[in-house]
Amino acid sequence: MRFEHILEKIFLSAAIISVFVTVFIFGFMFFLGFPLIEGGHFFRLLTQSWMPDRGIYGIYPMIIGTLSIASLALFFSFPLSIGCAALICNADGGKLSWMLKKAVQLMTGVPTVVYGFVGIFLLVPIIRELFNGGAGMCILSASLLLAILISPTMILFFAESFAQVPKSYLYAVDALGGSKAQKLLYVIIPSSWHGILTGLVLSLGRAMGDTLIALMIAGNAVAIPHSVLDSARSLTSHIALVIAADFDSLEFRTLFACGIVLYVFTTLIVIVIRRVGVFSGHSVS
Repeated sequence: MRFEHILEKIFLSAAIISVFVTVFIFGFMFFLGFPLIEGGHFFRLLTQSWMPDRGIYGIYPMIIGTLSIASLALFFSFPLSIGCAALICNADGGKLSWMLKKAVQLMTGVPTVVYGFVGIFLLVPIIRELFNGGAGMCILSASLLLAILISPTMILFFAESFAQVPKSYLYAVDALGGSKAQKLLYVIIPSSWHGILTGLVLSLGRAMGDTLIALMIAGNAVAIPHSVLDSARSLTSHIALVIAADFDSLEFRTLFACGIVLYVFTTLIVIVIRRVGVFSGHSVS
């Protein structure tokens, strides 16, 4: 009993430290970006383009680039992840499921830069030849590669959620003569939506926060993209690329504006998903 009490204190301390670190990071970004808010520049930065030669340091193109790349990557990876998770859970024979799961777990450990090099030398030429124009470094290329990067996380979350479905539900479908597809569509997925939402949130957060894929593949154009074949720059890439010698300059302060926007995006996503979960839970009960 004493050991359990010690563990409880350790976990509580870890949770408190995590909350403190999260609040501290946001406070740090807010403090250094406060001159933008105080001077009325912050909200203008959200709607202006990036034109340093004219003294305009808007991050609107980077916001559009981030949302385009991340959302398109999630669009590509979601059906792929659902299918792979279903295959892992419904494959005949435990050995095949074990091998598939281990292969996915191995993919989670591959460094991002490796995906980036594969994208440059394999995916980019394919996109360039397929669409007959441009350098191939565009939103489509970055989102496809990012979809491969975030898919293992989604697959593992989905597979774990599918495995938690009560066996009695599955036996009932078998007794009624249902197929595996019907079992997946009408029983497994509706019963696993909590895990599916969690996987989506974590994957979207990773897609929005990834730097190397967008930096190496998206083209890093600061213009507002108008199609998936246009080059774009994400907020994280912008933070990595901008080098300002004057720490008090507006150009340097925009880096903290990018950080605040990313922080707010991910926080809002988590809040919305959790509220959806609460409302759905009430409706079910």
